[in-house]
Amino acid sequence: MNTILIIDDDDQLRKSFDKLLTEEGYRSLCAASGEAGIKIIQKKVPDLVILDMRLPGMNGLETFQAIHEIEPKLPVIIMTAYGTTETAIEATKIGAFDYILKPFDIPDMLSVIVKALEAGRFMRSPVDMNVSPEKTAREAIIGQSTPMQEVYKAIGRVASTDATVLIRGDSGTGKELVARAIYQHSLRTSKPFLVINCVAIPETLLESELFGYEKGAFTGAIHRRIGKIEQAHGGTIFLDEIGDMPISLQAKILRLLQEKSIERLGGRQTIPVDVRVIAATNRNLETAIADGRFREDLYYRLNVVTIWLPPLHDRSDDIPLLAKYFLARFTKEAGMDNPGITEEAKALLTNHHWPGNVRELANTIQNSLIFNRGAPLSVEDIDQTITEKSPCIEIDDDNRDQFLRQLVRQELTTKTGKNIFDSCMDRFASVVISEVLNLTGGNRSQAAKLLGLSRPTLHSKIEKYKLKLETSVKEKTS
Repeated sequence: MNTILIIDDDDQLRKSFDKLLTEEGYRSLCAASGEAGIKIIQKKVPDLVILDMRLPGMNGLETFQAIHEIEPKLPVIIMTAYGTTETAIEATKIGAFDYILKPFDIPDMLSVIVKALEAGRFMRSPVDMNVSPEKTAREAIIGQSTPMQEVYKAIGRVASTDATVLIRGDSGTGKELVARAIYQHSLRTSKPFLVINCVAIPETLLESELFGYEKGAFTGAIHRRIGKIEQAHGGTIFLDEIGDMPISLQAKILRLLQEKSIERLGGRQTIPVDVRVIAATNRNLETAIADGRFREDLYYRLNVVTIWLPPLHDRSDDIPLLAKYFLARFTKEAGMDNPGITEEAKALLTNHHWPGNVRELANTIQNSLIFNRGAPLSVEDIDQTITEKSPCIEIDDDNRDQFLRQLVRQELTTKTGKNIFDSCMDRFASVVISEVLNLTGGNRSQAAKLLGLSRPTLHSKIEKYKLKLETSVKEKTS
């Protein structure tokens, strides 16, 4: 349960806030002055502070600065009347998460609270890397395979620099965790880390969310607003799904990277900003450039350092480790005993393709635990969850090309010798044959016909690649 501290001298407002936050599932603490609020924080740091600018004794700005000295990563939402908006803006520039004007709409306030708590969690919750799967860290990057070792090395090399980083990989591979790990090992770790999902925010709002706006910039802009890029001054901004950013905004991001400056919407003043940009995408940017959906100059500015995250099926050796980690984590969170998992179930997990990657594996383990009755997770538990929950994914040309490029890139970076071409062809052939056998229910004659191969040739390739059908499929020899 998240704890929220309200610092305001208005008794009625504190009571109203206490009731509202309790109903929303939060634990609330209240203080009538800045001094009282500081004493509470010194005893135990809450997850969020909601702070009024007009206070007896220490004013809001002085209180914020004192809070910032105690815990610089503690998110603070400023409440202000219209007459003190500029003060709130100044507080935002030096690290406050956001500000809300009084009187405010409750849904708007609740929305900002959710975002602030998430930002605080991102900044303050460490992302462990390559930990023992028995550990139950809330968030960790698990894996000992060669591709993951390369990811760890890349994080270590780039974290202490100010280089722009582009993280690429399929959905569910852990791009956000890698971004946070870079931030937490960087020289900017005491400064803000703000996340902008370029898909989740409507195009009409994304520009003002990123760059802010001036009073009168559009209908309803009754005061100046600071954007997330300015709020992250001195810190790091993570642009998730940047491959889906409208091309009209890409020029502004290019200017940020080139000139370290922005302009608010409706403004003419050039505002210098010091932010590190980490971006991520699951899109094929090269195809998007060719189609005119992504700027080539922005691509090269983002592509200073690229970290490729492998899909889960390309690091299947890590699946038992991940399953063990998720079992330990979810049982601890639920307050239940860890039932373990059978070897047969591990084999099923390892042989599954996992189109949703690590995220899908985590959901599968969690769902299997919900319906499990205390016995070790079995093939039946896992198979039922996979059948019910796994999405049917249509692979477009972009994703298909991206998969093949990742496969080739992995082979080039992890293998040595003169047979790279044969190795790539063998891996592709093994996937094709495995899928055809699953499609035909193990009927080798039918599979050979679909592939245009003789039955003896197909048999020799099955032996060569040591292919095994999934446990639910029985081989047919007819």
